[in-house]
Amino acid sequence: MSHRALIVVAEGVDDLQCVTLIDVLRRAEVEVVVASIEGRRMLTCARGTRLTADGMLVDILAQPFDLIVLPGGEKGAQHMAAHQPLEQQVKDQAKAGKFFAAIAEAPALALQAFGVLRQRRMTCHVDVSQQLSGCTFVDQPVVVDGNCITAQGSGAALEFALVLVEQVVGRAARKRVAGQLGV
Repeated sequence: MSHRALIVVAEGVDDLQCVTLIDVLRRAEVEVVVASIEGRRMLTCARGTRLTADGMLVDILAQPFDLIVLPGGEKGAQHMAAHQPLEQQVKDQAKAGKFFAAIAEAPALALQAFGVLRQRRMTCHVDVSQQLSGCTFVDQPVVVDGNCITAQGSGAALEFALVLVEQVVGRAARKRVAGQLGV
């Protein structure tokens, strides 16, 4: 059975987090679709890396995904938080019991705004943790609460990506990919 992951990108997303997520999920043989919420496929990440998305989010809203991931980067997370079609897609994913995930600023800025963190244990970048309400902040690199997976920041990006592989594909795939990466 093939697994599909949607990585949502916006102007100003974190370079390291995006590339790490895409790379690790693809190593696990997950079909990764990188979708832009901007009016174009070509974006500039927070530190100047140019990224070309596979397509536009609005064009793939009806497609099913096993996992939806929101990378951090404050500017990118703010853009995501204000994007109505993305909000609806994440709400539907959460309601269906399918995996949704976010790292760094994205849990506090986007997932919080979407209302999908209520009563959940989660984590995010410490600098934005004071903006949380209705959920329990856990000071750990990666936190799994049912179908919600969150991480603190770029330093946790590799561990976050490996946890996503384990949750979606299984422990054997995580072990295989971790071995390829030498971790």
